[in-house]
Amino acid sequence: MKLGVNIDHIATLRNARGGLEPDLVEAAKIALREDILALTMHLREDRRHIKDKDLYDVKALGAKINLEMAAVAEIQKIALDVLPYSVCLVPERRQEVTTEGGLDACGQKEYLKEFIKPLKDKGILVSLFVDADLAQADAAKYCGADYIEMHTGAFSQAFENNDYQNEFNKLIQTAKYAQDLGLKVNAGHGLNYQNVYLMKKIDGLCELNIGHSIISRSIFVGLKTAIREMLELIK
Repeated sequence: MKLGVNIDHIATLRNARGGLEPDLVEAAKIALREDILALTMHLREDRRHIKDKDLYDVKALGAKINLEMAAVAEIQKIALDVLPYSVCLVPERRQEVTTEGGLDACGQKEYLKEFIKPLKDKGILVSLFVDADLAQADAAKYCGADYIEMHTGAFSQAFENNDYQNEFNKLIQTAKYAQDLGLKVNAGHGLNYQNVYLMKKIDGLCELNIGHSIISRSIFVGLKTAIREMLELIK
C-alpha cells in the first residue's frame, strides 16, 4: 500500500495572506524525498487552494501528480496539457468546505464515459472518487475508470464516535467487489494517524491519499517527519 500526500492545504495557508509563504514547491520537494507514490493536488474550479501555476511548478520537478478535479471541460483541458500521472474525478460544490461525499457515477455514466476517454488516450490513469457502494463500483467499471478511490469520510467520522464497524464493512465489501470487477482500489478522506491502521485490514488497497492530517501534524513536527510517521503506520 502506497501513500499519496495531498499538499492542497499548504496552498490554503499561503492564500490566507495572499503572499508566497509557505512555498508550495519547497513542500513538494520535501515530500518527494520520501517513499511516496505521488503528490495529490486538487485544482478546484474556484481555485480556493491550488492555482494553475502550482500545478505546472510541481510538474516541473518531475513529480508524479494525482490531479483531483471535477469532470468539467476547463479542468480537463489543463489535465491534458499537464499530463499528470493520474486523475481522480471528484464532485464539487462551491459552498462546501471540503469534498462532502463521493461522485455520483451512477447518475452520469454516459457523460463520464465520454469525459474519461481523452484522458486515457493520453495515458493518464483515471480514478473515480466514490462512496463505498457496489453500484458506484459498477458504474466506474462501465465508465472505463482504472480505479475507484473510496471516500472514507463516513468511516472516519464514525471512528471518532467509536461506532465505525458498519462503515468499515462497507469499505471492505466495496473494495473486494471492485477488485472482482477488475478495478484497482484506493482510499482517502479523513484518514489520520489514529484510524489509518485499519486500512491495512482491507485486502488489495493500492494507495491512500492523505492531506489534512499530515499537514496538520507537520505544524508540530515538520513535514518530513509527519510523512515518515504516516508511512510507518501504513507499512
